[in-house]
Parts: sequence; C-alpha cells; structure tokens
Amino acid sequence: MKELIIMNEKPINILLIHADQHRSDCIGAYGNSEIQTPNIDKIANDGVLYKNSFCTFPVCTPSRYSLLSGLYVHQHMGWSNHCTLLPATETFPRILRNNGYNTKAVGKMHFTPTYSDVGFEEMELAEQDGPGRYDDDYHRYLMENDLNDKIDLIDQVKEYRKDAPPGYWDTFGAQESLLEEKSHSTTWIGDRAFETIDNWDDSNNMLMVGFIKPHHPFDPPAEWSNLYNPDDLSLLPGWTEKYLPYDIEKSRGYFPHEDLTEEKLRRVMAYYYASISQIDFQIGRMIDLLQSKGMYDNTMIIYTSDHGEYLGYHHLLLKGNFMYDPLMKVPLIIKYPDQQHAGTKNNMLISNIDVGPTILGQVNIATGKYMSGYDISRNIDERKYIFGESGYGEDYMVRSSLHKLLLCKNDEKSQFFDLEKDKYELSNLYNDPDYKDLINEYKSRLNRWILFETPTPIYTDEYRAIIDKANAVKYNSGHRRNVKEYFKNKMKSDV
Repeated sequence: MKELIIMNEKPINILLIHADQHRSDCIGAYGNSEIQTPNIDKIANDGVLYKNSFCTFPVCTPSRYSLLSGLYVHQHMGWSNHCTLLPATETFPRILRNNGYNTKAVGKMHFTPTYSDVGFEEMELAEQDGPGRYDDDYHRYLMENDLNDKIDLIDQVKEYRKDAPPGYWDTFGAQESLLEEKSHSTTWIGDRAFETIDNWDDSNNMLMVGFIKPHHPFDPPAEWSNLYNPDDLSLLPGWTEKYLPYDIEKSRGYFPHEDLTEEKLRRVMAYYYASISQIDFQIGRMIDLLQSKGMYDNTMIIYTSDHGEYLGYHHLLLKGNFMYDPLMKVPLIIKYPDQQHAGTKNNMLISNIDVGPTILGQVNIATGKYMSGYDISRNIDERKYIFGESGYGEDYMVRSSLHKLLLCKNDEKSQFFDLEKDKYELSNLYNDPDYKDLINEYKSRLNRWILFETPTPIYTDEYRAIIDKANAVKYNSGHRRNVKEYFKNKMKSDV
C-alpha cells in the first residue's frame, strides 16, 4: 500500500487525453460549426478553453517529452521520434507517483524504449511509427485475432509504402479502415481507458490516454467514414490555390503537395473530421463513466495534442514544413476540479510545457526543479513571447500576439510576419527595412531565451558504468566512508 503524501479533502483524479496531429480549429468549441465534437465541447463548457496554446516542437516524441517534463526540447534533448528521455528527468507522472498517485498510460506514447519508465506504473500501449508497433499491446491483440491494420502499415512502414497501391496515393491516405470498429485503434484505446477508469477507487488516480488519431492515414472505420460529406465542408482558413515556392523548396511533402486539389483535400477533411468525432465518442464514454461513479466533479480533465496539422494551409498537408500556426497551435482545454472557471476562454500565450506544472499545482505538489513551464491556473504575468524549435537546432520560432519570427539556420529561408495585417502568414517581411529593428528585437529575445532562461538541466548518475580496473571503485562499495573517516581522524590528530 503506497503512502499518500498529499492530503485532499477528496481525491483529485487526473485524466489527460492526448490526441496526435489535431489542428486546434477542428473542434466545435474552437468555433468550427461543421465538426461534431459534443463531448470535447462539454469539457470546454465545464472548464477553460485556451485559445493560444502552442507545442514546443512540431513532431510527436519531442513534443510529448516537453509535455511530460515541462522542458523545452533543447533542455530535455529528445530531438527526434526515436530518442530517449534522460533517466533523471523529472516528469509530472513521476512526481505524482512519488507522491502517492496511481499512474497509468494507455494508447500512443511514442517512447524509446517502448515501455520506458517516465513515471507511469502501468502502460497499455498502441503505437504507430517506429519499433513501438512491434512491441506494443495493440499489435499483439491484432496478431492474436488474426487481424492487420493494413492501411496504417502502408502509410507508416517504408517497405510497404514504396509499393502502396494507386488508391492510397490518389486519396492522400484517406481511406476507410479495413478493420471493424471494435478492433480499430481508437476503439481499442478507448476501451482500455474505460476499463482503467472503471477500476478507479478512492485513491488518487492519474491516467494519460494517447490516441493515435487523427494522425494520418485518415482511416476511420465503416461506422464513421461516412459521417461527413466532403462537398458540405468549408475549406479551413489559410488554404491557397497553389503552394508557395519557399514552402515547396523546404519539403515536397509526405504526399506531393503539388498533387493536392480542393477535391482531394475535402475528402481528407471528411475522414480527418470523422477520426476526431470517433475520438470524441470515446471521450463521451469516459465522461459518462466518471459521472456515474460520482467522480466527474473532482477529476481534472485535459484535452490537448502534440502538434497540429496544415490541412490545406498554404496548400500543404500533414506536417514537416515551416512552423506555421496551424502546425504549432494545439487545442488545450482544461476542466478543473469542481468546475473552477467553467466556460472561460483564455487568450494567454500558452506552451505545452505548462501542462505538468498546472496539474501539479492543482494537487498542491511542488514542480520539478528544472521545469520551465507555468501553472496557468494561477494569476501569472502574461507571456509576451512563445518559443518553438524544429529540426536539430535548425529552425526556431519566436511568436507574440502581434508578430512572428521563423529563424532558420539557412538565413535565406528565415521569415517574419506581421500577424495583425497578415494572419495567414503569406507575406514574408524578413528583408523589409521597415521591420529591421523589430526583427533584431525578436532575435535578441530568442538568444536570451536559449542562453539564459532555459539552460539544460544537470544530469548526475553515480551508478553509471565505470571502467573495469582494480583501482576504479564503485559508488556503493563503501570506500568513501572509509576514506572520509581516515582523513577526519588525521585532521584531529594533526591539530
């Protein structure tokens, strides 16, 4: 039986729901009247909707590590989708576990190794990219039931993608899943989350639910694939009839951007929206269960994503280009315990490094020593700038509510936008002499952020492997005590 260090009048449970590649304006509560997300909207009605929430890095694993650790990527050093968080890194799940919480992760986490201990006592995983799909519970389930997530394999694994049929390329991966709904990853993850919450007792519980979707391929099962008629959907803000030259120079895209048409985009949108609605349905099951168990009021519920999705912005699809707003902006909705601040919309500049400190603040536990994020439930000084990174020290973003700098290692690709006049980031002012002083101010702010405000945490491991020689003594061999005692006695005798 674990000792519960913190004491609350009634247990505060934490449910963190984390989607993958969810563009923030693809939720009803964010103003999209064409998508059906009644359960996410309910969380917003009972909580706070953060309108200007950003990820630190527009790729899955680096962003997830920032969420967990409260650190920017250059601090935790997890620069790619195949990387490992340093074992000494303080994460909010680990801090919660050390303070008596039951901690569990269900779904997609995207760690290396797959079941890496970042603070979760239990993990039931459904992975997608990389070696995780060969380790996880979900793909073992598919094997046991003689099933295959074929469309996902074609989309994600190079050896299959290179031989993908024409239909996959023609639809940009927007195809109905070959799996029944009960075996689809969204349902499997939802079922595991439901079972976990159903087993919650009066202890303090924390569950992180990671959905694979709406990440490509856009393959909802038959029960959801026809929910939206492509012809009825409005293209999202920022769509351009043709790609911009500097965008296509940076990347032709996972699917060739030049092949994207309005018709193909509408089909993608219909399947993308359907994937989100399917997730929303699973969230509704969790909410209903919490209410039936009498736990809804005292459960903190967070809905967010690791990064966004272009979905037609600048004639782009998916990710992997400049850090434009639809990619860097992520939904963040928090229902606080007892519905504090219910129905509020917040305009502060928020980073996903703020999620951990905010969770810990709600349960009165101190944040990690090096966490750079804020508890956004408190009255804090409003941020003037938000920061992002991409590549491996190759691209940086500095954004305020008025302007945005995208600084690139290749300075010819750097961009600067006046967001008041150009909210869709179409007019690059980087070489405009009228903005020279302002651009230098943003560069100076970026330098200060990297050099002085966000240092890399100190890592110490006394038990790390040492050379195998007689004179190399291990940390736990007891030699230090003997040596210290010897010199202590010598100091006394030499007086």
